[in-house]
Amino acid sequence: MAVTVLVPDEEGVTALSAVEGVRVVRYDRDAPLPPEAEEAEVVVPKLPAGTAPGEFVRRFPGVKLVQLLSAGAEEWAGTLPEGVLLSTCRGAHGGSTAEWVMAVLLSEIRELPAFAEAARRSQWDRRDTGTVQGMRVLVVGAGDLGNSLRRRLEPFDARVTMVGMTSRDGVHGVGELPDLLPEADVVALMVPLTSRTRGMVDAGFLAAMPAGAMLVNASRGPVVDTGALLAEVRTGRLRAALDVTDPEPLPPGHPLWTVPGVVITPHVAGAAHGVRRRSYAVVAAEIERYVNGELPDNLVHGEY
Repeated sequence: MAVTVLVPDEEGVTALSAVEGVRVVRYDRDAPLPPEAEEAEVVVPKLPAGTAPGEFVRRFPGVKLVQLLSAGAEEWAGTLPEGVLLSTCRGAHGGSTAEWVMAVLLSEIRELPAFAEAARRSQWDRRDTGTVQGMRVLVVGAGDLGNSLRRRLEPFDARVTMVGMTSRDGVHGVGELPDLLPEADVVALMVPLTSRTRGMVDAGFLAAMPAGAMLVNASRGPVVDTGALLAEVRTGRLRAALDVTDPEPLPPGHPLWTVPGVVITPHVAGAAHGVRRRSYAVVAAEIERYVNGELPDNLVHGEY
């Protein structure tokens, strides 16, 4: 008997129609659910405005797997009924997120905004700039995102050090950060938001970074203590490139908008053309494993 899978869009219908043993049904998050919702075993969620994850899942009495289209799962932590599996879309967004980090690094280190401003004034402002070659980059987060960044940095001859929550071959543990931070020209945050990473980048973390270093946040805003970051960038001691902020969206008038040395983009690191296609390729593979009696590769275990 086919497993009923509910998806929120036509891209999902197309992607999952090729998975053997699956009956794909589309739903509209802002309309009454189709009758098949009663028997749906797998749901790819798209939350209606103002609906909490747990409230949404309770609409599907037979659900056994919630398969996300995002790599982050922090809003789902602790919300699912006992026995319901949760799988992320890890692997779909690493490449585009790493590209964003490379883009801001190259732009800032080679001073492209300053040259563009000089060009607008018709000024030939020739000078030497920094270079990624030999730059010491500390990548905090050794999962898909962090490793995607490492693979892009190494051909530029950057010196990359990986840090994970626990140490393993080729990866330092977070407990080693006090010794690693003073040697870093760039610290790139590529971690999920959990109770262990929330507020990880506090005043002490930032104080350990050397003068002139850059903090790059491509993870989640609350990983960084915004007040502590503002205190450092206002003095000019550190620079920052932020795709995520706390609060988010960053409200008009917030000092992060105008403080020198800070580049901000509106949570677009993973928002590259084809992201939906890449996401559903991961989703299809995860659901195929589930249908075949296997656990999804991206299963969230315990606290996220």
